Amino acid sequence: MSTAETMSPDQLARACADAMWSDDRATQRLGMQIDNVAAGTATISMMITADMANGHGMCHGGYIFTLADSAFAFACNTYNQRAVAQHCTITFIASAFEGDRLTAMAREVSRRGRGGIYDITVMNQKGETLAEFRGHSRTIKGTHLPEQS
Repeated sequence: MSTAETMSPDQLARACADAMWSDDRATQRLGMQIDNVAAGTATISMMITADMANGHGMCHGGYIFTLADSAFAFACNTYNQRAVAQHCTITFIASAFEGDRLTAMAREVSRRGRGGIYDITVMNQKGETLAEFRGHSRTIKGTHLPEQS
């Protein structure tokens, strides 16, 4: 029996997140941190810096998308099966600014066969919703943890 098979779903999710985090230079270098991860869910946060501002003095939407996409990635990879984005959409609702701490909360809506659907809400430190993201995942070959002990 493998180590992964003896873990609870939430322990497995955390172990998969730790394995992914170790190689995720983009998420690390943007200053993101994993606040919580459990089976089918992930919460990731990030501080908006001056370098993330666009020509309007607001946080560039690409950084908000990246934060949401990272939460999506960690949520859909909680089952020890590698998963990637197949399709994503985002709706921007309000602006973020330098000094804001953004939090992306991802939750699984559906997971069947090789596909999954995840909704991610991005909020600021005041709890105001800034964006809604929907991601469709697709599993690929490979696992995050060894299959055999």
